[in-house]
Amino acid sequence: MKYIHISGTDLTVSNIVMGCMRLNSLSKAEAERLIRTAMEEGINLFDHADIYGGGNCEELFAEAVGMNPSIRDQMLLQSKCSIRDGYFDFSKEYILSAVDGCLKRLRTDHLDLFLLHRPDPLMEPDETAEAIESLHTSGKVRYFGVSNQNPMQIELLQKYTRQKLIVDQLQMSMVHTPVFDSGLAVNMKIDQSIDRTGGIYEYSRLKDITLQAWSPFQKGYFEGPFLGDYERYGKLNQMIDSLAGKYDVTNTAIAVAWLTRVPSNIQVILGTTNPQRLKDGCSGSDIPLTRKEWYGLYAAAGNMIP
Repeated sequence: MKYIHISGTDLTVSNIVMGCMRLNSLSKAEAERLIRTAMEEGINLFDHADIYGGGNCEELFAEAVGMNPSIRDQMLLQSKCSIRDGYFDFSKEYILSAVDGCLKRLRTDHLDLFLLHRPDPLMEPDETAEAIESLHTSGKVRYFGVSNQNPMQIELLQKYTRQKLIVDQLQMSMVHTPVFDSGLAVNMKIDQSIDRTGGIYEYSRLKDITLQAWSPFQKGYFEGPFLGDYERYGKLNQMIDSLAGKYDVTNTAIAVAWLTRVPSNIQVILGTTNPQRLKDGCSGSDIPLTRKEWYGLYAAAGNMIP
């Protein structure tokens, strides 16, 4: 397992994160096995959100590990809020209440990381910043970040808070590559040149913001895995299989390795509930894909290399 240091913090984190969105589909015993497998593989960061299972995923997580100070010291906990019933909410009242709920369900007195889950166009940045400062001062949250935000959205909030926003969680996979596309096709009159992220990849490197990749195996917006989809992604899967043979790993590991190869130290969130698939993903933590292999996979996914 490769570990990275998040700039401006004392956090040393695994570049593979266990995502807990589907944890409540498991029994308590199954959840414990999955979490223990993650820890045995070297994962030390666990990603939650108040919306996951309506809070049941956080409750089950704490129950499954028998949360206590000794176990808590072995892990870093991250949660998120802002998604409500048909709308997003960055109000101070909601954020403070949401964090208290997360802490209660996870049976802990603090979160190591807390992210604002989806952008709220109705955000009053000074009010949101007040919530952030209150959470930090009280010791309930150590560090802060965002999810699914572009550079200007981050800049707007950062203007009002003294707490550095250190993480941005975004959808990324071999077949979902907007963070790289426009930078590879600058000034070309093609769809690939359209900037859909505001230059978040370059911005994150300039500002020392760690990117976290969610849905690393998904095509589209939860349209199913691209791994094994030879009808739509035949060329890509053939190349993945070839590289899996070369590095003696599974296709899952190669999908992870494509993201971890990026020098900005992207963290990959594995949301699987299958312990073996989790182990397979972890084996992609530090595979040294060559430039030719990385670009080859990018092209095989249907992108143009000018």
